[in-house]
Amino acid sequence: MTTIDNGVKGFEGSQEFFHYEDTGCEISSSCLTCPLPQCKYDDPVWFQKCQRLAKDMKVIRAMQKDDLSVEEAAVKFDVTVRTIFRIMRRFKDSNLDIDPKELEIFAATV
Repeated sequence: MTTIDNGVKGFEGSQEFFHYEDTGCEISSSCLTCPLPQCKYDDPVWFQKCQRLAKDMKVIRAMQKDDLSVEEAAVKFDVTVRTIFRIMRRFKDSNLDIDPKELEIFAATV
């Protein structure tokens, strides 16, 4: 039987004795069915970056689709004009090393 070391001195037990409740997160209701390549709790910086890029992508797409000016986009998304310029700069400067399918998953939750 394989045992694990959980850091508790004097305790040695198998995995079957550990309680794990799969509560998921805002992306998926269950960790086992999550579409992301890694858990948001494993790399919070990666998760925040992807989430921000997805929000930016949503604004950029709306601007292109509806042919919105910066001022119109600011009103539509209830942000300042400066924020729209920041979004445009961030989106332009991002090297998009993130899989577009991943961004779609994030965009669906934003």
